[in-house]
Amino acid sequence: MKVEINDIAKILRNNNNFYILTHKSPDGDTLGSAGALCLALQRMGKNARVLCSDEIPEKYEFLFDGVKNQNFDPSYVISVDVADVQLLGENLFCFADRVDLCIDHHLLHRQFAKVSYVESHFAATAEIIHEIIKALSVTVDADIANCIYTGISTDTGCFRHSNTTSFSYRVAANMIDCGANAFEINKIMFDTKSHAKLSLEKIALESLEFFCKDKCAMISLTNEEIVNSGACESDFDGIAAIPRQIEGVLIGIFIKEEKKGIFKVSMRTDAIIDASKICANFNGGGHRCAAGGTIFGSLIDVKNKIISEIELYLHNTEV
Repeated sequence: MKVEINDIAKILRNNNNFYILTHKSPDGDTLGSAGALCLALQRMGKNARVLCSDEIPEKYEFLFDGVKNQNFDPSYVISVDVADVQLLGENLFCFADRVDLCIDHHLLHRQFAKVSYVESHFAATAEIIHEIIKALSVTVDADIANCIYTGISTDTGCFRHSNTTSFSYRVAANMIDCGANAFEINKIMFDTKSHAKLSLEKIALESLEFFCKDKCAMISLTNEEIVNSGACESDFDGIAAIPRQIEGVLIGIFIKEEKKGIFKVSMRTDAIIDASKICANFNGGGHRCAAGGTIFGSLIDVKNKIISEIELYLHNTEV
């Protein structure tokens, strides 16, 4: 049975004591979606709490300014912006078989919840949360508006990515009317860099390589380089987009060594390239123009595997 927004609103009205789970290495969409939903449920007199497997980056802490600190045992568990149960992370994996409702927008979503609402035509999960809050008839105040605006702006690259729709602009404009501080949010998310982030970008650019007749550009960071930089998780925001910004490049790749022999691959592509199809070969997925995966081995092996899959894709699609 297909679940609609009104069905979700009914579920939320009829339940209480909500745990809202975000994905590991949290971004603006998972945290903004969780924050907005938590605030809306608390406005309804419900108990709600946001959980994340990893520490929430400092730049996102403002999303929870209006959230009440409530302690309770969960009766209903929701995940937001989580495309695969593995993305809950080590500290939340205890909820892997306890998720009652999943709300997500990823094209490649692996079902794991009892009830799922997954619609990939939304640019961000925050857009879905906006519709749910509207169906709940909860008034959107500045705190909720900041959360939703952050989710949409970060997942659309400040409305520059190809997933941006007219609906994205309309919801964002509505959030500004409701009190979202768009200027400050955009400044924090897109125009502010730490010294560690600049160091990472410098090291990454020094690793830049071109492949496939310069249609593909690749950068990489080893675990040793990351540790020596003193960077935190939020310092990696935006680095995956760097190689794709080069003129003539259709496929940009960022390889990050998570642990020795374990590499996270982030891919950003032109609209004519389906990044999710390529990354599906690396135990991953995502969106058409932004996807990722994980590869095991040495850095050289990882690079060779990626280039091999890209060459095959380009040959089969005649790009």
